[in-house]
Amino acid sequence: MSLRPVSALSVPEATTRVARAAFRKGCLAMRIRDELGPLFEDEQFARAFPRRGGPAWSPGQLAMVSVLQFAEGLTDRQAADAVRGRIDVKYALGLELDDPGFDFSVLSEFRDRLIAHGLEELVLDRLLERVSELGLLRAGGRQRTDSTHVLAQVRTLNRMEFVGETLRAALETLAVAAPGWLRQTAAPEWFERYGKRIDSFRFPKGADARQQWALTVGEDGFALLEALYAPGASVWLREIEAVQVLRIAWVQQYHRDEKGVRWREGKDLPPGRLRLSSPYDTDARYSVKRGAGWDGYKVHFTETCEPDAPHLITNVVTTDATVPDAQITEPVHHALAVRGLLPALHLVDSGYTSAALLVAAAGQNIELMGPVFADTTAQGRAGQGLGQDAFTIDWPARTVTCPRGRRSASWSEQRKPTGTEIIRVHFAKTDCDACPVRAQCTSATNPKHGRSLTLLTQPQQQALDQRRREQETDEWKAAYGTRAGVEGTISQAVRVTRTRTTPYRGLDKTHLGHVLTAAALNLHRLNTWWSGIPIGTTHISRFARLGLELAA
Repeated sequence: MSLRPVSALSVPEATTRVARAAFRKGCLAMRIRDELGPLFEDEQFARAFPRRGGPAWSPGQLAMVSVLQFAEGLTDRQAADAVRGRIDVKYALGLELDDPGFDFSVLSEFRDRLIAHGLEELVLDRLLERVSELGLLRAGGRQRTDSTHVLAQVRTLNRMEFVGETLRAALETLAVAAPGWLRQTAAPEWFERYGKRIDSFRFPKGADARQQWALTVGEDGFALLEALYAPGASVWLREIEAVQVLRIAWVQQYHRDEKGVRWREGKDLPPGRLRLSSPYDTDARYSVKRGAGWDGYKVHFTETCEPDAPHLITNVVTTDATVPDAQITEPVHHALAVRGLLPALHLVDSGYTSAALLVAAAGQNIELMGPVFADTTAQGRAGQGLGQDAFTIDWPARTVTCPRGRRSASWSEQRKPTGTEIIRVHFAKTDCDACPVRAQCTSATNPKHGRSLTLLTQPQQQALDQRRREQETDEWKAAYGTRAGVEGTISQAVRVTRTRTTPYRGLDKTHLGHVLTAAALNLHRLNTWWSGIPIGTTHISRFARLGLELAA
């Protein structure tokens, strides 16, 4: 389909008259059109469409339909029906009353085009630009970030289910792509073993029998791969996605040598961030947080939290489930800088902070406000004795003085295997052995030195020490309380758009869904702002409220 851009038109008179009569007090779709005008223009999506071919439905209107679809939690078919049959949607899109709309499959094709041409962020970018033009969004001020888990649109499989289902998926694909070749290659017992969905309840009883079943699956998989990579086999068979997934999975899960096929165990398995967890969604990963495990992704929402403006989502990041929150802080700041929306104060939880991140944020004139972990020395963990904060550091002189006035004997700059620069400080063994408070300071038995300290580089160590002092004060705790409001955003995303379960497979499609979710939530919040509806307060159950009354 080719794009033939059409300038945004005003709402037809007949559509306006009927919509005003039907919605005398207005509604979300109509109010968005009235306040923001035609939000998306066809030219913004030009690179996603070829110059030749039949005319495409307006991508600007499709973008608006997609956002309204997520705002109401509609399926593609329901969204297409809404365009044909709902007067408020016709008003928002500027359509005539008798406009026939489009087939529901156009929406999925439109999303694919956005992903293929790197336009996933365009919908949110354009909305934020328009709101900024109205003076409701600006750089500086306060923003806050939090994340939640997202379940993939696949079953969570244990290892035996995973290898069995991976082999079955490859056989199913080959049965369609090359039935004649597979008929000659497949062993007779494969049809019984992999003809049905692999489930734990179908496995043989007993640990030894199950172990043997897993090894049999491994042997069958290697046999299929050998046939696929044999000199006479067609090259295109190896390029089938399910075959590539099978090859990767077998490298990750099995050993094969002169002794036969064996499971990989323990540290011999690849790390979770690399290990496939489903043959049907190769981007999903399995992770565990606070004892709860899930197979899928994580989404990070960043929103404004100014008291005199609507709280709008300014950035969305989607990752697989294994990516730590700390790896997202700098990408969030970079994305906000590109949009011209860097905050002066960024409120986060402890997962997004570290000494290095505090320093990096300060370099962008951002106060990264989040708690850091307490002193990790034995004394700091125990809450008694002489912790690291009891020592005085003289950075220019490269020495540390202990509470008893003794200076350190050595200072060496080192680097952890992770690349983090650190400083190792040691005190003389003779000083520590003769010290009257040795029991409160160290239990070191090293024959070469006494108390040891591990420091970060000067900017990071000073930022860390300062934050540890700040987060113990009532003023800091009161200011940090604003961060809690982002939990309401997570709750709204889950309730309105069912964010915790993605309807798509793959990271790119899941992220696009989250971008549309953010745009949809922003429409809800703008509608609430323009309607004069106050922001909802935190819900407290009746029983919990009774407890608070008794405590008061």
